[in-house]
Amino acid sequence: MPDSKYRFDEQESYDHRIVDAESKKKIGTLRVKPSSILWKPVNERKFLKVSLDKFAAWIARKGKSVKQ
Repeated sequence: MPDSKYRFDEQESYDHRIVDAESKKKIGTLRVKPSSILWKPVNERKFLKVSLDKFAAWIARKGKSVKQ
């Protein structure tokens, strides 16, 4: 197939709204990037950052196994 002059461009990050299960109120935003994970509580103006390596180590220590 010949090359096209157009292509789909991937997003640089993916935002996920985190809401309280009971009240349905937004409590923050989780932004996933290729190199880091960012968290912004609803009342904050800036994101807080953690590296993927640090997050992986933390979740392995604190996380619980789940069936997929």
